[in-house]
This record gives sequence, structure tokens and C-alpha cells, in this order.
Amino acid sequence: MSRNPPSSPVDDNAFLLEYRCHPVRPEPPSPTRRHSSTTVPDATSLLAMGSPPMAEPRRIVLSTDSPAALKVGTQQLIPKSLAVSTRTKHNPSRHQSSASSREPLSPDPKRASIPSLSLEAEEEEDGGGTLKRNLRNMSYRAAMKEPGPTNAVSSLKPVSEESSALPAHSPGRSKRAFGRKRVQKRGGSFKDQPRLYQEIRERGLNSVSHESDEDLLEESIPEEPSPAGAAIVVQSYRPAQVTWSQLPEVLEAGILQRISPEERKRQEAMFEIITSEYSYMHSLSVLVNHFMRSEELKETMTQTEHHHLFSNISDILTISTRFFEDLEKRHQEHLLIPDISDIVEEHASNHFSPYISYCSNEVYQQRTLQRLLATNPLFKETLKQIERKPECGGLPMISFLILPMQRVTRLPLLLDTVCQKTKACTAAYGAATRALKAISKLVKNCNEGARAMERTEQMYTLQKQLEFGKKKPFPLISASRWLLKRGELYLLLSEEAGIFRRGAGRLCYLFSFNDVLIITKKKSEESYAVLNYATLDQVTVEKLENMDPPSPPPGKPGSGGTARSAAGGFLLRVVMEKDSEGRREEIVLSAETLSDRARWITALMHREKEKPDTTPKGDLSQVEITQPYLAKQADEISLQQADVVLVLGGEDGWCWGERLRDGERGWFPQACARQITSRTAVECNVRRMERLRIETDV
Repeated sequence: MSRNPPSSPVDDNAFLLEYRCHPVRPEPPSPTRRHSSTTVPDATSLLAMGSPPMAEPRRIVLSTDSPAALKVGTQQLIPKSLAVSTRTKHNPSRHQSSASSREPLSPDPKRASIPSLSLEAEEEEDGGGTLKRNLRNMSYRAAMKEPGPTNAVSSLKPVSEESSALPAHSPGRSKRAFGRKRVQKRGGSFKDQPRLYQEIRERGLNSVSHESDEDLLEESIPEEPSPAGAAIVVQSYRPAQVTWSQLPEVLEAGILQRISPEERKRQEAMFEIITSEYSYMHSLSVLVNHFMRSEELKETMTQTEHHHLFSNISDILTISTRFFEDLEKRHQEHLLIPDISDIVEEHASNHFSPYISYCSNEVYQQRTLQRLLATNPLFKETLKQIERKPECGGLPMISFLILPMQRVTRLPLLLDTVCQKTKACTAAYGAATRALKAISKLVKNCNEGARAMERTEQMYTLQKQLEFGKKKPFPLISASRWLLKRGELYLLLSEEAGIFRRGAGRLCYLFSFNDVLIITKKKSEESYAVLNYATLDQVTVEKLENMDPPSPPPGKPGSGGTARSAAGGFLLRVVMEKDSEGRREEIVLSAETLSDRARWITALMHREKEKPDTTPKGDLSQVEITQPYLAKQADEISLQQADVVLVLGGEDGWCWGERLRDGERGWFPQACARQITSRTAVECNVRRMERLRIETDV
């Protein structure tokens, strides 16, 4: 800020600036000095005039019209005595009368040269001993508005000359960055107002490199409507609150001018792991403190159910806290972060084993939650009351329970982003690659643990429910066998003589495993009578179109189902070359929907579907998941927001696809995905998938 010279007529005792607006009335002509209606007298002449007559209101000179402001040209100078003495009180009537009696002012070329800074762009917190800038401009603008009551204006506060100087502008500061700087000044740190992990979306999950960090910061994430009946509803997904380049200490140190754009992107990638870990830790603390430790909720279930529901989530919170503390310590010690790969590798290799136990418990967790919601009204009502708490963000408990699975599967993608931003053939790149392999190995163990536990428990349950009767039994439990799909279909007819002629037109219940098909009649929810079975290598399937089979005979009470007309059904023919008795059997089944028929065909053709696809993956359609989806049937796949999926097929609003990060396949609703139309994005995703699977052996 420019200072007045010693000879300036404005000093600490010049005049009192009242913080209210009065009209500037023209002075009568003087024989010695004339003033136009727009000429502003200086401070000396104003003091010489004395007090105005009672009939005329006292003339007030706004600071923007003062000789000091006009002399400086671009800055305004307020004596300290004025800032100390003036105190504005709320008096709407005074403002109203002042505004109603105003007269139009002629434009002054000198005043036109004085720029008016944007209040929104430069607003700062009014701390002790500081002065809010532009309050005088705001008062001036309020006086120029239409007549009416105005809000009280904050009083001026004393300020030292050193603190009144405007801060130097950063060389890289641009006009469109004002909004982000304003947010940063109010927040100051990503820890000030932590967001729930469900509400953020890490930029490192995207494989497409943006042209600049400014584009990345300005990128908006559209809000997606939640599909009807969705188990997890999140209003919108937002990027992290503050980036590394927006930190005040980074801006003050001038680091951005000393590093390359590539190094800046690397710093952003590492800093995002730190900030997202803090959001993740915050959500875990909400789960532990408000759900797991709730005495009201604990009283609605048994101790076993409570253990199945929350498992070792307290251990997960503990290791997440230690992980974040180590990351934060590295960041506090070095403003320009040298590396965090060694911290990630250390924790992934030696401290993250509780993740494997938690993921392995997922099958019991989901089943326990579904049973409690369906059969325990007290649990359901108590849970709703907890979910309504502001700390929970209006999110259901299931969105908190699946967080460890989400976080552990996102870490490899975030580490891969660090690898991409690190210069190859350097020590930092080698460390990042080792950390990526360590975290990918953890993810692989988590997936295998969850899959093995689910399959073993499922086979053990089905072994007790299947009744082979006169059919030759075989051991169902096997480490290499798992269920692909189960459900009801209508058996319409059999072209060959056999046991199915007696049950034509009846409901049958099919179990399709990865190596065998079992056809049963459902006796109860926990009992199924085996009618026939065949290994999948002896089974062929095809869909039938425009076929009009004979109407099935009417059903009989107690026969395990009701007869149904073939009209409106979607047919498929299943041929078993060798059934349980070594005979050839051909049957026609009817599904209720097109998607159900397509899903059964996919399950029965599992062996052919698993063969390597010769179609280049870059030619396949890709979708990005916009809403999390939790699998409800064996042939479905659970997906997280921002997952990328290769679409291998689809029917009637459902897609059959391969999850890009690990190759897992399954069905998912088309409504929770958005097609990726950019060819650049598609090719980058394929290259990233191939690199990850080679480097991490996932």
C-alpha cells in the first residue's frame, strides 16, 4: 500500500469518517473558490467551513471521494484514528432516509480510474486485529441501491500498518482460481471439515491424464440419480476438499514455481492418498462409535450376530489410524513430499492382515444384516434412528460396512497413479512399484479369502439341503466348485421319454455350478429333491424363438408348483448328452424375462465363456460405475463407484461384464453405469489393465 508523503493534508486528526451514507449536496458559490456539484473539497477547507447551519444537513465526504484516495489513484488510505473512533450501530431508519434522499452523482474521471476489488474474490476471515477489505466499497454500493432498509455494516477495527498491506499476488495466480483460493482460506486444511469416504472420489482412480492440474481441479462430477431400490444411496460424489498445490504453506513457500509440472502431479497423487485415508478413517470412526458401540443397537441382537455384523472393524480402524499418522508425519516433515511408497509397502506387508479377516467374513456379514432387517423389527427401527444422525450423513449402515473392501481395492489404483507420475528408472519408481505389488498381493489375498469362505460355506449348506433320493449321490463340497446361479424355471416338455414327462409344465429349481448342473424340485426353503444332474461338459444350451409348445397339463395340489401357460415365456433348450444315469435327455425351459434367460444361458455355458476372448479388449465397450452396486445373486458382481467394466454382453437392462481392475466377471444393472465414449479413455484403461495384471500378477 502506498503511503502518504509527510506533507499530505491527511493525518490522524484530519476528520471523522462516519460510517453512514448522506447525500452530497452542492455548495453555494463562494466569491473566492467555486465548487461544482461533483467537486470534493479537501480536508483543510472542510475544517475551515465549521459546522453547517441547522437547516442543512452536514456534508459527509466518503472515503472513496477523499483527496487521499484521489491522490493515490489505486489505493485508499484510512488514518488509524478514524478506524478506532468510528462505530456503526444498526439503524435501518437512518440508512433508509439517507438512501431515499439521495441525488444522482455525476461520474468523476478520477474516481473511474480507481478499481473496485471483488468482495467475493478477496473475502477473508476477520480475525483479531485485522481489517476486512472492501467494507467501504460495500457501504458505498449499499447507499447507491434503491431506497429501503439495509443491513448493518460491520464496524472498522484498528489495524497495524504492516498488516494492512495487501499480500503479494502469486505469479501463477489466475482469475478463475479465486473460487478455490477462497475455499482454501476458509478451510485451511483437509482435516478442518472431514468428509465421509462415501462422498469423495479420488482423482487417482481415473487412468486418463488431464492436460493440466487446472483442468483436474476444475473438473466437475455430475450428480447421478440413485436407481430405485438401491441399497446404497449417496447424494453426490465430490473430489477431495483441498489439493497439495492449494495448501497455504505450499503457496507461501513458492514451491510451485520451482518444480516441474510432472513433479507437481506426482505430489498431488501422493497427497491424495493421504487426504483420502483421512476421509476413510473418519468414516470408520463413525461406524465404530455410532453403530458398533451403540448399546441400543447391541441389545437388539445376539452376541454372535453382533460379531458377524462388525467382525474386526475396530482393528481396521486402528491400522488405518497408524497408517495415516505415518503418512501425515512424512508430509509434515517435508513440504515437498519425497516419497510415501516405503510407508505403503511397510504397512501393506506387515500391518494390513486384518483386512483379510474382515473380507473373509463378508458372507456372514451380509447374511446376518439381511436376516436382521427382515425378521427383527426392533433392530430395523433402532438402526434407522442411528442412520438419521447428522454424523452419519444420511447414509445406511451397509455403506459403512463395505468401506474396508472399497479402500483396499482402490489403493492399487492410487499407487498405480503414483507410478505413472514418477520418472521411470529411478529409485522412487522402483519403490512405487514394490509398494504397488505389496498392496496388490494384499488385495489378492482378501479376494481369495472372501471367495473361499463364501464358497465353502455355500457348499456346506447346499450339501445338507439337497436330497438325492434314488439318484446316485456325489460329494458336493469341493475346493474347486462354486455356485454360478440358482433359481426357478418352468419345465415345459421333454422330447425324449424320461422322468421329466411326468413333471411337464411344473416349476423346477436349478443349481448351476462351475462344473455340474443339478435339476431339483423345491420342497421347502431348505429342502430340494434332486431330479437329475449332469456335468457341464455334457450340457449344451440354446435359446428358442417363435416356438409354440403344447400347453402343459394343469397342476395338482402338493406337486411342488403350479402349471403355467407357455405364452409370454422366454424359452431355452437344454440338452444333457449324459445325465445321472448315462442317458441323453433334452428339455425345454421357460424364463420370465429376457435378462433371466440370458443369465441362465451364460451360466450353463460357463466353460465356453471362460475361454480367452480373441476380440481385442480395446474394441469392447467400456462403462464407468456411477452408483455402487451390491450383488444379490450368485451370478452378479459387486461394483464400487468409479470402477471400470468391460461390457461382454447384455440383455433387457442388464450387462454382463468384466471388472477391469481384477478380471472378475458378473451381471450388473445398466442403470448404475455410464458408457465411456472417449476412445482415448478406453485405450488408456486397457493399457492400465494390462500393466497392472503383468506387474502385480493379479
